[in-house]
Amino acid sequence: MSDLVCYYRSGCHLCEELAALLHERWPAQAERVEWRDVDRRDEWREAYGQLVPVLLAGKQTICRLAPDPGRLAEYFSGLVNPL
Repeated sequence: MSDLVCYYRSGCHLCEELAALLHERWPAQAERVEWRDVDRRDEWREAYGQLVPVLLAGKQTICRLAPDPGRLAEYFSGLVNPL
């Protein structure tokens, strides 16, 4: 199990933006993410269904409701690709 978990919903444009941002700027970290569709389990839908995308590191919320490049950069502390 990964220490990074992203709760998303299929067809959610904000979820797609978060995934693209992670893969573009932090590809090594993106490979560590366990992707969970909130509609696959009732408990996930209840906890995160109205907040997607939600990216967690353990119990710490990195971002929710929308991609937050600043918060992601802060969390991944300088792992930004120089491109």
